Amino acid sequence: MKKPGEKKSKAAHASASRGPSSIKAIILAAGRGQRLGRPTPKALLEFDGRTLLERHVSALQAHGIHDISITVGYRSKAIRSEIARLAIPHGVVLVDNPRYLQGSLVSLWVQRDRLKSGANIVLMDADVLYDPRMIGRLLNAEPPNVLLLDQTIEPGDEPVKICVRGGALVDFAKQPVHPHDWHGESVGFFRFSAATAAALAERIDDYVATGRTSDEYEAAIRDLILAQPDQFGYEDISDLPWTEIDFEVDVVRARREILPQISGVTGA
Repeated sequence: MKKPGEKKSKAAHASASRGPSSIKAIILAAGRGQRLGRPTPKALLEFDGRTLLERHVSALQAHGIHDISITVGYRSKAIRSEIARLAIPHGVVLVDNPRYLQGSLVSLWVQRDRLKSGANIVLMDADVLYDPRMIGRLLNAEPPNVLLLDQTIEPGDEPVKICVRGGALVDFAKQPVHPHDWHGESVGFFRFSAATAAALAERIDDYVATGRTSDEYEAAIRDLILAQPDQFGYEDISDLPWTEIDFEVDVVRARREILPQISGVTGA
């Protein structure tokens, strides 16, 4: 037990500084989802009568995060209608990305003011059906900056790989180049300290200023990891069900395999 007047440990200070009240969320939901081939934004795909967007907001709020900013682009009016339907009293704002066809990096770039706001940031892809306990794992992980990692990964270039060597992150890419002991798949959920979020904003500014807008936002995160690997870590969520939704087969898997496993979980 801590004695009266005793200073908190570094871990306790870190935990307090990243409590839910000090965290803002960014959800990237601007993409067209061309590979899926549906007219509806992927964030509006319904599973058991609830859209992915509703599930994201519910999961974040269940973990005390109410300050949520969503990048919209493709069929943004439909997403605005969904937010209105949910009748969320406060805390959710939409940020337009009229250049959404250029890719995810620009969708994060339009959130640069939020990245530089001085708050810790949770960043999420919208096209994921998942066990909401992942959010708790993300918030409670010890490293100052955290990537969620699943050790179950299909071979090939499609998954974004988190590469580990000697317990440290050494690469983060679909086609990693740095030697590593093993790798897992990135879920597409991240937690950044305020300082790292601001550095990410500066890095993305540089990408846009130099015309590299076709790169995915993971490239900018990779730059920061390679520059300061000691500031990043991973949280293994291999035991929790989830799937990214890029193709029709992913929708089928989400309905048949993932949804039954998360039904009844708080925030799902």
